[in-house]
Amino acid sequence: MGWLRITWKKSSIGYNRQQRATISSLGLRRLNQTVEHPDNPGARGMVRKVRHLVEVEYLPDEIR
Repeated sequence: MGWLRITWKKSSIGYNRQQRATISSLGLRRLNQTVEHPDNPGARGMVRKVRHLVEVEYLPDEIR
């Protein structure tokens, strides 16, 4: 299992409430902020929902 490094790159203004809530649930507060989450189906599902707003990088356990 690895980790996902998620960076918020595009504003959520103009997108629906669920997508804004997903950005917040990921722990992102400001544009260009980066957070790390364990690579699991829940985190991947949230990322997939807002994939047009974020950049995702996979980190193997050895790197982190």
